[in-house]
Amino acid sequence: MTEPQHPEGARTYRASSGLVILIPSTLLVLFLLGDTVVRGSWVQMLLIAPWVLLALWVVYELSYVSSVRVDPEGVVVQNMLRRTSFGWNNVRDIDLRWQLQFSLDDGRDLTCYGGPARARPPRPARGDAAEPKAPAGLRALTEIRDLWEAAPPVPTSIRRTWDAPALIALAVIVLWTIGAIIVAGTASS
Repeated sequence: MTEPQHPEGARTYRASSGLVILIPSTLLVLFLLGDTVVRGSWVQMLLIAPWVLLALWVVYELSYVSSVRVDPEGVVVQNMLRRTSFGWNNVRDIDLRWQLQFSLDDGRDLTCYGGPARARPPRPARGDAAEPKAPAGLRALTEIRDLWEAAPPVPTSIRRTWDAPALIALAVIVLWTIGAIIVAGTASS
């Protein structure tokens, strides 16, 4: 029997600015490629496409892909192209410096680029005499610590892997770029 892809109780933390940057970038790429087809041709679009797709891939990797996924069994931290998976039993401590940081039992500290981050407390609403709310990063840290403390002591290992789909996409874009350079070079001679 296989494990479900998204187990119950799983939560993914990601920088909200990543989506804010990725969506306009994607729309810009679609506009540029569409404009190339309308003003030029499909062939020109195919020659230009790898360059703008490479730029979009860089934006995706730098702004969106980094995340922290927690569930009752453990954690998956994706920092750009590197993915680290571990169970709660491998965690010695969890802290929120500028970003979420896991201290693991192998002696390494893992800083999470896309997870909760330290921020100043939110401003109270005008005329609001209620207690100030805790910053979102501290609330997320509390939720993650609660999962860690509630986890049963199940022996697990720390797995560090590369983000294979992103690397495959990069390889395809690079090969496409090389092909576009060759085609453009033979067409101009």
